[in-house]
Amino acid sequence: MGNREDLLAGARKVILERGVAKATARDIAAAAGVSLAAIGYHFGSKDRLVTEALSEALGTSIGDAMDELIAAGAGKSPLEGLALLWNGMPEVFAGNREAMSASLENIVRIVRSDDARAQLGDQLSGAFDDLGAHVRAAHPELDAAQAAAIGRMYFVIAQGLGMLSLLDPNEVALDGDQLALAVRALTGA
Repeated sequence: MGNREDLLAGARKVILERGVAKATARDIAAAAGVSLAAIGYHFGSKDRLVTEALSEALGTSIGDAMDELIAAGAGKSPLEGLALLWNGMPEVFAGNREAMSASLENIVRIVRSDDARAQLGDQLSGAFDDLGAHVRAAHPELDAAQAAAIGRMYFVIAQGLGMLSLLDPNEVALDGDQLALAVRALTGA
């Protein structure tokens, strides 16, 4: 690994151990085994490093799990695929609880910074595009606009479910079958 990758790994380690607020640049550099100046060189600031480290970690673990659940819905109707995805998400969230808590802590910092919001905005559009592509691959009967819209919807509602799972990990506010029932009722199907 190079210094950049070492810093991302060091940041994830320190953040998960201490939380975002208590993670210092010095601690991250020490965990990465690099100089403090390497943070500025590769990321510009500790805050940009933290945001990228958390986005990458959650994008990999939660994003990859969502992609697998979407792929598992291939051959089913898009609504059945939604129910399948939704029913699998509580387990995904349970396996990523600490990183999700750190991410939530980081979001509070992000909303107070124009630079951080711009950085995250760039990453969000990539996440939307990726989900839309996976939906389209699993459901080729959908056109590109439909798949993109469903991918964005998956992202948005997963954020809400993720937040609720942090508040009460033992309570599923809405399971996939209930969500499919609600969608059918809304569409008159």
